[in-house]
Amino acid sequence: MKRFLILVMAVLATINLAGCAGMSETQQRSVTGGLSGSAAGAVIGAMAGNAGLGAAIGAAAGTTGGFLYGKHKESEQRAYQQGQRDALQAPR
Repeated sequence: MKRFLILVMAVLATINLAGCAGMSETQQRSVTGGLSGSAAGAVIGAMAGNAGLGAAIGAAAGTTGGFLYGKHKESEQRAYQQGQRDALQAPR
């Protein structure tokens, strides 16, 4: 039974990640963070006695973390591109 559960979770994670093809990088990071947070939360919750609650908390924390990290990386990319434009337009 335990192997079957692990197999089902692996298949679902693969399907979810394959569905990220048309998403922005921030959306991909949010989904990945949610999936990994959910898995980690379920494991920790199972040890504490409530895997469902642990998975829900982990999913929320992972999604939020993935979203914030994605926004940070977008901001870095915009700043880098602006610096390149400024360097090209600077008088020589």
